[in-house]
This record gives sequence, structure tokens and C-alpha cells, in this order.
Amino acid sequence: MSDLTASHSVLIVGALDTKGNEIRFLRDRLVAAGLDALVVDIGVLGPPAFRPEVSRDEIARAAGESISDLADAQDRGRAIAAMHRGLAEWVRERRERGLREGMLAIGGSAGTAVATAGMRELPIGAPKLMVSTMASGDVRPYVGTSDICMMYSVADFTGLNSLTYTVLANAADAMAGMCGRRQSLPEMSGRTLLAATMFGNTTPCVNRVKELLEGRGYELLVFHATGTGGQAMERLVVDGFVKGVLDITTTELADELVGGVLTAGPDRLEAAGRIGIPQVVSVGALDMVNFGAPETVPPKFAGRLFYQHNPAVTLMRTTPEENRELGEMLARKLNQAKGPVVLLLPLQGVSAIDRRGQPFFDPVADGSLFDALRTYIGPNVKLLELDLHINDPEFARAIAGEFLKCVEASSGLSVGASATAGGGS
Repeated sequence: MSDLTASHSVLIVGALDTKGNEIRFLRDRLVAAGLDALVVDIGVLGPPAFRPEVSRDEIARAAGESISDLADAQDRGRAIAAMHRGLAEWVRERRERGLREGMLAIGGSAGTAVATAGMRELPIGAPKLMVSTMASGDVRPYVGTSDICMMYSVADFTGLNSLTYTVLANAADAMAGMCGRRQSLPEMSGRTLLAATMFGNTTPCVNRVKELLEGRGYELLVFHATGTGGQAMERLVVDGFVKGVLDITTTELADELVGGVLTAGPDRLEAAGRIGIPQVVSVGALDMVNFGAPETVPPKFAGRLFYQHNPAVTLMRTTPEENRELGEMLARKLNQAKGPVVLLLPLQGVSAIDRRGQPFFDPVADGSLFDALRTYIGPNVKLLELDLHINDPEFARAIAGEFLKCVEASSGLSVGASATAGGGS
């Protein structure tokens, strides 16, 4: 097995049968910067250009495969899938053995898929830089909920030339800066870390909640509810970073149900309940489903009510029937929670454009949502109905106050040294 205990090690991942010269260049430049560079070979078919610190055999074995069998099969799809599984498993098994300094990789579509599978297994905060021919397109499948930096290679990797030399030199220097030459991070306050969800249409509420709770000694991370944002928040919950959730903006459920572009998947709104940490939930922006530019809206939605948020974002109003289903979905998820849960309903509107005089104001649709929640919410969930709009300051104060009550009731969550639990004012 390879020695990965160096205090300033950088893993360089790539296929040494097709990109050996480029990877050698990256290694030499990082070594010249004073770092320990360990090359990980994910090639399969051709012989490696040089001997790496971590062989392709080791990666294939992590996937339960034999590199010779993969090479003999001459099946590129099978080989890529095996190395994808293998690198992820290899990193997962070793992430507690010093593999924290960083990972740098180069690749086309296949190499990017394999390398980023490994990067996503590294902890948040470990430097990750992917130099890719795919970095100018949709990178969500590669980045996921991780903090991977994607750098477009401009030209394909077919050897060193005046262009790739410059791009790769910049990549190596950036990695050296992130890993070996950076100053130590400032000492954090040690305050209890919470998470909240926000949309532009719920920003006043979330900002006020953040102000109130940080005034009580907490630190609040805010996630944009764009699908990946909700997934990223729940990853941090599962990983133990977050000790409480203020899920004010649950709009990703609407995209999952109706078919919008900002879905966070079918498991959204379940992580905090499964872990058992306190959560205060609301129905922020459940009046809308998100699409791209108007021409991207599927034809089946012709005739619906739309609002052009900006040239690249088209919002569609949810119907009473959809809101009824959303209420049932939200109730079902919250009823499964192991920890304390409070659900607050703003009866005067759930987003900035859902209030009297605004384009999505629809008391009938909102009423369907509220009625479903009243019907299906279980006894483990504290349900509060407030005759307020979601962005009213009083609603934010209620959210903050209910969270602090949850903390007192659960008694397992402490605030910072300067804070005391109490009301939300």
C-alpha cells in the first residue's frame, strides 16, 4: 500500500496511458513547490508512461476487479465504471489516514467522472481541483455537493504545448497555493453551527432569523435552495457539521413533485429527522416550480401561470392539487423525524410574490397546502399557524424563538459561551 501520511501531500489523478506527460509535468511542478506529490493511475488499456505511487491495480482491487481482466475485456465502459467505483472506495477507506491535503486531476469526460468520484469522498475543505475538457458545461454531475474547483482545459490533452503548458502550470501553482503555501486558517469561534435554506423570495425572513440566532451565540450557514444547495446542507447534517436546521425554504420539494429543474431528489427534508437534531421548518417558496429560460419550459405546462424572475429563470405557480400533494409529502417526511420538529405556516403568503397584489397570490392554492398539513401532520410535530407573511419580521422572530425552545427541550445542543437560551427577540 502507498504511504499517504505526508503532511503536505497532493494526489495527482489521471490515466498514465494517455496523459502521462501532462501528469509528470504536474508532479514535477508541485515537487518544485515543496510538496509531496503522489500520482494515482486510473488508466486501464495501455501501459503507464511511468511508475506511479498508487497503481491502477490498487484502484481496480478496491472495486473488486482485476486490472488484467479489465484490460483483456477491452470494454471501455466496464473499465471506466470499475475505476469510478474503485477510486471512490479507495479514497473513502483512506480519508482518515492523512488524505486531507488535496487532489489534483486532469481528464476528459471519462477521466473527469472517475477523478471527481474520488474527490467527492474527500472532506469539505480539502483542496480539490479538476482540470477538465468538460468544465465549460454542466458540472453538477461532477461537483455534486462537494467543494470541487473545476478548471477548463481549453484544449484537449494530447501532450504538452504552449497552451496546455500554461494551463497546467496555473493548475499546479493554484494547488500549491491551496495546499502548501497558504497561511493557517484563523481560529474559529467554536459557536454551534446551524443550517438554513433560503431563496431570493424568502431572503428577508432568513436574514432576520440569522441575525437573531447569531445574536444568541450560534453560527448560521445559509444554503440557496437550488437542488444542490439542499443536498449540500443535508450532507453536512449527515457528516455531523450541523447541529440544528432551520428549513425555511422547502421549495425544492415542489420541483421534485412537479418536474422543475431545482429538485434536490426524493430524500430531501429527511436528513435532520433521521439524525435526530432539532429542526424548525416552514413552507417557503412552495408556490413555485423553477425552470430555465421561457423556451425551456416543457410544452405540457402550456397555459399555466408563469413569472419571469430573470432572463434565465422562469417560475411557474403551483396549483391547489399540487399544493395538496406537497402538504402530504412534507407531513410524511416530518412525521418520521426522531428529534424535535416545529412547522410554522405563514397564512398570508409563502414567498415575496405570494402576497396580496403580487403575481402568485393565490389563497386557494395556499389553503390546499395548509389544509393538507393540518390533516396529515403527526403528533410528534408542533404545528403553528401565524396570520403573517413569511417575510414579516414577526414571522422570523417566531422561527428563531421556536428554535431556541427546541434547544431547551432537547437539552443536547449548547450555544456559544456568550449566549443564553431564551426567546427569539
